[in-house]
Amino acid sequence: MVYPALYNGPINYFARLVMEEKIVLEQHEHYTKQTFRNRCVIVGPNGPLALSIPVKRRRGAKTLMKDIRPDEDTPWRKIHWRSLVAAYAASPFFQYFRDELAAFYEKRHGFLIDLNRELIILCLSVLGREIPVQFSGSFSPMVGQKDPRWLIHPKRDPGIHDPLFRAVPYHQVFSDRHGFIPNLSILDLLFNEGYNALPLLEKSLRT
Repeated sequence: MVYPALYNGPINYFARLVMEEKIVLEQHEHYTKQTFRNRCVIVGPNGPLALSIPVKRRRGAKTLMKDIRPDEDTPWRKIHWRSLVAAYAASPFFQYFRDELAAFYEKRHGFLIDLNRELIILCLSVLGREIPVQFSGSFSPMVGQKDPRWLIHPKRDPGIHDPLFRAVPYHQVFSDRHGFIPNLSILDLLFNEGYNALPLLEKSLRT
């Protein structure tokens, strides 16, 4: 199975990744806007919040994922980090992972896919899963609507489009205001559940 390289991807993404012995990230696909490749969704005091990385690309031109660069002329790293602190400083496990994660928002990455891969490796490590993560050598055609490159998308409700996924409720910082919000970024699960996150992920995917 080939996976899209997502930025702090959602729970139904990581529920699949932790089941793999080796992870291959597709780098030869054409980059498309408004996907989880450059955005993640967290929940803050005012509800769900999408954090998007602005990217540099030629207008109107198709660009391979491996060639997409974050736009470092914008303060996106500072904005994202401040948003994460505002959302999760009071969460049970934020202090445990804060320093490791903060380093990614202090370092410039030449390409988006390298940032995404390094964040995936960090999250898997926190989950206790040391899984090799490599890039594809060539483009692999999608295999229908079960392909995670099609399936895992901000505009596709996993409750409708992902029959293998079931949202397992867990405590969220602002659940008293907004109720439980399913399938947020993996960071939401890690900050709220810490080392109990892996069993929750394993329960989230029907096999």
